[in-house]
Amino acid sequence: MKQLRMVLAIALAVGACSKKPAPAVDTGSGSGAPTAVVVAADAAEVVVDAAAAVTGPVDAPTSGPIPLYTPAASTPDAIKAAVTATDRTDDDRRLDAGRKPAEVLAFFGVAPGQKIGELFAGGGYTSELLARVVGEKGALYAENTKELMDKFIRAPWIDRMTHPAMAHVTGVELPIDAPFPAEAKDLDAVITILNYHDVSLLGADPAKMNAAVFAALKKGGVYGIVDSSAQAGSGRRDSDSFHRIDEALVTKEVEAAGFKLAASSDVLRNPGDKRDWSSSPKAAGERRGTSDRFVLKFVKP
Repeated sequence: MKQLRMVLAIALAVGACSKKPAPAVDTGSGSGAPTAVVVAADAAEVVVDAAAAVTGPVDAPTSGPIPLYTPAASTPDAIKAAVTATDRTDDDRRLDAGRKPAEVLAFFGVAPGQKIGELFAGGGYTSELLARVVGEKGALYAENTKELMDKFIRAPWIDRMTHPAMAHVTGVELPIDAPFPAEAKDLDAVITILNYHDVSLLGADPAKMNAAVFAALKKGGVYGIVDSSAQAGSGRRDSDSFHRIDEALVTKEVEAAGFKLAASSDVLRNPGDKRDWSSSPKAAGERRGTSDRFVLKFVKP
């Protein structure tokens, strides 16, 4: 109850300090098109589900000691600096050992000055790392759906946007299969971490989403996907129950949109994972961060 009162107090304080609604960005798609809402740190209308807020963002970090994580020696300096920054939160750093962000971002070729789109930004763990790497000369469009924002993410996202590293991030609320505003074009990369399996669960169209990503990227742009692997041939069978998806299905769907599979990485592989348990943070418990995960880099020809 004490934690619940703290969350409600924070929500009320944010609302009290805000005087105007978050600005809207015209997508340029016509009057019937969805609107991209920029989620600023001082957004006035904060919809807080208190019970969900207590449990934290969708990918809520665990408590306790921070596991040891050291970026590989070959990691580019900008990525190494982002991951080892002393002003990152302890909660974020607790996720590093299981996610190996330095290796993943390096594999996707993330670099200073790039323009990047992120699908399913969640509470912003990856968003902040991306923002730190691309820097003030780069840009990040971090997408969440309004439904997920209202149910789980709005409070932690508003807190995330107060971090100095997020100063050049544009948070957008749009459907996952139409994820970016009109100005998000000629992107260097679009990245989604551990959420491709959720697309169909949200009632969205994966083919439409992949086509939108293709359109937003420049020629040679990277579409980077990380997710927990399901058993071969299972398709989307385990998307809801185990929060996993068949790697072959993902490759087939993305290539159908016109992409070419450029490379895959074994950095998050776990051959001992039988893929018969849920990788959801709450359900995984002590096994969190140990699911066998594929890391795929597609390129727009």
